[in-house]
Amino acid sequence: MSIVDTLLTSANPRRRSRHAVDPLRPHAFLVELERAESGEVVSVATVFLTNRECPWRCVYCDLWKNTLPETVPPDAIPAQIDYALHRLWRDEFHESPSEASKIQESGTRGTRPSTPDGRQIKLYNAGSFFDPKAVPPGDFSAIAERVRGFERVIVECHPALVGESAVQFRTLLGPATLEVAMGLEIADDAILAKLNKRMTLAMFRRAAQFLVRHGIAVRAFIIVKPPFVKTDDEAIVQARHAIDFAFDCGASVVSLIPARFGAAELDELARAGEFSPPSLDALEDSFDYGISQRRGRVFVDLWDIEKLDGCCQCLAERVARLREINLSQTALLRIRCAHEGMRRTLIQ
Repeated sequence: MSIVDTLLTSANPRRRSRHAVDPLRPHAFLVELERAESGEVVSVATVFLTNRECPWRCVYCDLWKNTLPETVPPDAIPAQIDYALHRLWRDEFHESPSEASKIQESGTRGTRPSTPDGRQIKLYNAGSFFDPKAVPPGDFSAIAERVRGFERVIVECHPALVGESAVQFRTLLGPATLEVAMGLEIADDAILAKLNKRMTLAMFRRAAQFLVRHGIAVRAFIIVKPPFVKTDDEAIVQARHAIDFAFDCGASVVSLIPARFGAAELDELARAGEFSPPSLDALEDSFDYGISQRRGRVFVDLWDIEKLDGCCQCLAERVARLREINLSQTALLRIRCAHEGMRRTLIQ
């Protein structure tokens, strides 16, 4: 049995340690700023829906901790959206203390919107929006009714579940643009298999082309230095290859996510010498490459970035630079470290 098979066996008790979540409440929600396709910086509401656990058990993922073992009842997902939107655009704005401090895809997170007219909304569900066991298709009309006033509605889905249900949901949204975020992770079939992604590059390409053909935008998630990528140099090469592949497939947005500890499986892989997070240098190199290509928007996830290996003296400036690039999509000069010997110890 391989190390991946051992880690993902259903007998592994760590896999069953879920957080307590309510099927009628999202487990987190927040507002962040993001550079829109138009070039404007807009407020984006993000609702982290509570639903059934994703059937794919990727070795790096810990999102299952905020899921349920069963499908939510009818009308639960619309109720979750109501709960979040009512609070996001009113004085009682709230974000889950346990999750909001962990979430940042781009720009500024966890802030009250300056106006009550958020332009975009992300409905992320720790799995696939078009998995009928996660989001009941019978709720699509009610969901669309609640979010069609946004300019863009962004959901996530595994490429294997992209199909006619996405087209049907796009139709229900009316004038709103539908964007589907898919986890590409890495453009290497052999490593995808080791990650238990249960996806090939050909599957991703087919799903992306299907979406684009039906007028649905594509966002690709790419992991910088996932498990089984041994060095920073290899991580940079792989990230560049994945960025190119995503845009070749028709993606208009790429989000770079540095691999980080969180899932117990990653602790085991680290002990086996199969995983270590990227350095801040490697993340910067990957991000700078994506921005330089000017093929679409490229964002970098800044959650827990202080845990990446780097100099503690220049960290704040370097993170501020990344945040500014997220919002401007303009290349900025790298901040060169003046304290080369002051290396930080990796925090696990």
